Amino acid sequence: MSTVDQLPLTSEEEKPKNKRKFFIILLTVTFLIIAILCGIYWWFIARFYESTDNAYVNGNIIPITAQVGGTIIAVKVDDTQYVSTGQLLVEIDPIDAFVAFQLAKANLAQTLRNTQQIFINNSGLQANLKNQAVSQARAQEDLLRRNQAIGVGAVSKEELVHAEESLKSADASFTQAKSALLSNRALTENTDLQRHPSVLAAAARLRQAYIDYARTTIRAPISGEISKRTAQVGQRITAGTQLMVLVPLEQVWIDANFKEKQVRSMRIGQPVHVTADLYGSSVVYHGKVVGFSAGTGSAFALLPAQNATGNWIKVVQRLPVRIALDPKELKAHPLRIGLSMNVTVNLHDQTGKYIDQTAPVPVYQTIIFENLGKEADAEINKVISENISKTANLNPGDSSKKKNKPSTGKGSSR
Repeated sequence: MSTVDQLPLTSEEEKPKNKRKFFIILLTVTFLIIAILCGIYWWFIARFYESTDNAYVNGNIIPITAQVGGTIIAVKVDDTQYVSTGQLLVEIDPIDAFVAFQLAKANLAQTLRNTQQIFINNSGLQANLKNQAVSQARAQEDLLRRNQAIGVGAVSKEELVHAEESLKSADASFTQAKSALLSNRALTENTDLQRHPSVLAAAARLRQAYIDYARTTIRAPISGEISKRTAQVGQRITAGTQLMVLVPLEQVWIDANFKEKQVRSMRIGQPVHVTADLYGSSVVYHGKVVGFSAGTGSAFALLPAQNATGNWIKVVQRLPVRIALDPKELKAHPLRIGLSMNVTVNLHDQTGKYIDQTAPVPVYQTIIFENLGKEADAEINKVISENISKTANLNPGDSSKKKNKPSTGKGSSR
């Protein structure tokens, strides 16, 4: 059997093999360099940032509702219109409320006059009691003299009987006068005209009537943009009917829904880089983390997941993170509720708290209703001043605290 000697490879045959080996080495080195660079980038930069595009603009949506019922006679605003604090939005026909207001004023005036008479009656009843006390004393003296004179025959028995009957009549008149005075004092004791329960009740009815009358004009509680207007002229509404909503666009924020693992290193106060799909990447908002939701989105859903039943499949949960924006940037580039946002949180600063423990303060408030009660009180004081007698003695204690008052028996001094 013959053997065939193997011939050495020529240089032309070795070139493809060497070239292939060179490219493999080059590709391997390239991948290694890229992997190293990616690792360096992640270690020094990427691990300190968390991003999501599952973020949306949110804000306060203030429902404007009617506080009294009636028929709408004017609608002063429309959707997309900006309104200022206190600006008139809707007018309700005020005639019914105005009539009730006038009736309440008349009722307070009449109550004041009736109550005034009760206070004034104290003096008359006190004087009557004094007269009855004098008559009682005179009848007692007459009976005593006749009892002394009947023994010597100076008076007849009939005159003695008349004297006894006169004393009984005087005693009854005194008791009746005393009861009338005590009964009238019970209506005025420990109070004055303006603090009398009847006057206070009438004043409260006038205050409520004035407030109802004032509420026929609906004003903006704060500045903002009108949306979802449903109010129509001629529409009959009841108290609590929603007429429109008011959105203060300068108070919007972002709710970013991060995966639970992404929230691990987030803290309150960390800076946030935000862009909006509306304006593109050329407009950048600078915000900060201000808080974390008390639960995930699924926990607060209308139908929460029941993980304790059936075959369980783990689903990564997302936790809403609230991000506040710079008011100046919002003013320059306004946002609308519901817009999509791209959020990147800088995690370098780990000194902040995960749960804010500062005391809560009122963040939103309105001042347009502050003077309503004062205006109602001014109307009440006006009615009182117009219906109080300037010369009448309305101090219930003046007549009962004089030194020379007649004895009214037990319990009659108060």
